[in-house]
Amino acid sequence: MIIEKKYQVAICDQQPIAAEGIRSLLAQREDIEFADAVDSLEAAYELASGKSGNPIPDVILIDKAFGSQALMDWLTECRINHLTPAMVVWGVALNESEALRFLQCGARGILRKSAEVTSILACIRTVAEGKTWMQEQVFRDFVRNERRTRSELTSREQQVLELVEQGFKNKEIAVHLGIQPGTVKIHLKHIFEKTGVRGRYGLALNGLRRNTGVMGPSANSPVGLSAAAASQQSAGPLPLSA
Repeated sequence: MIIEKKYQVAICDQQPIAAEGIRSLLAQREDIEFADAVDSLEAAYELASGKSGNPIPDVILIDKAFGSQALMDWLTECRINHLTPAMVVWGVALNESEALRFLQCGARGILRKSAEVTSILACIRTVAEGKTWMQEQVFRDFVRNERRTRSELTSREQQVLELVEQGFKNKEIAVHLGIQPGTVKIHLKHIFEKTGVRGRYGLALNGLRRNTGVMGPSANSPVGLSAAAASQQSAGPLPLSA
């Protein structure tokens, strides 16, 4: 098989052993090539923007250990300046809420460092092709199918759901719909019961998946979103708290 182009992958990580591990992993791959390693977000930005003097990679793995807020700010700056590499946030510990916020800031991939080799390679290939990759274990509460259809929701519950998916807080929803915040909470309780989704992050992620051309996952597979996700992510982080 003739490979027309190898995907170039760089890593930004504070641990040299992580970079060496990725270098070793990619050494024998026909379609992926290790490009560079840096140890700071500043250096990663220089690499992603082409200011480092080296070729701009297709994918950059970013260590979550730099800090959630610093990483979200960095991702937002990259998105605003239309930097081309697909950013993958990976870390030892990742929870659903911060992973969703990373996606909203512009990350294309979410991955735990404990992921299997096949998952790491699948993530790299997927984001390099312009899609978004989310490790199923990170979104364990969100990737299952809804137990019931959305058609069972009342018209008011549909309105509340759509606003939650857009990132509105309870008070904002109340003002928008002309109802009391307590009534919003009641509607949310019914929505959770009818859809089988637990929590506002689950609703927000389901909205992101549905509105951006999700490639249906199996119970044990990652979630892949089309590149159209960038249109929703461009709005920046959504306020998800009640």
